[in-house]
Amino acid sequence: MAIERRLAHAGFTLTRDYPAPIERVWNAFAEEDKKLSWWGAGDAIEPGEWVFDFRVGGHDIDAGTFHNGPVSRYEATYSDIVEHVRIVTTYDMWLDGVHMSTSVASLEFEPIDEGTRFTHVEHGVFFDQFWTDGLGREKGTRGLLEALANYLA
Repeated sequence: MAIERRLAHAGFTLTRDYPAPIERVWNAFAEEDKKLSWWGAGDAIEPGEWVFDFRVGGHDIDAGTFHNGPVSRYEATYSDIVEHVRIVTTYDMWLDGVHMSTSVASLEFEPIDEGTRFTHVEHGVFFDQFWTDGLGREKGTRGLLEALANYLA
């Protein structure tokens, strides 16, 4: 059976205020041990390959197997990092070895009286059988922001 070749585009912006100083929110992304404390799917996934290289041009990899489910693989490249201000990445996702999507994401950190305002802006291109998965990506990112909130609490 031939694969139907399609592309779909999806974008979203999520903003969340965290009652924590900007340095603490930043370090949750910039320091490997801290990122490992909250990043990913928690107990829903069996961890696999992990690479953390937080620098412009550096690459991150996070792979794992969902219990009784598919293998997920995330590979990111850091395009821009300005300490306590922004992180810009491009990243690719695979599901069971099939290239699912390519995205660009900007993470912005802004000090506010109550702590830190964090804004995640993403635009993704979803390939072939994954062309309807844009809404799932936003939902997954919301879950990551909730995991970050729990970590910071």
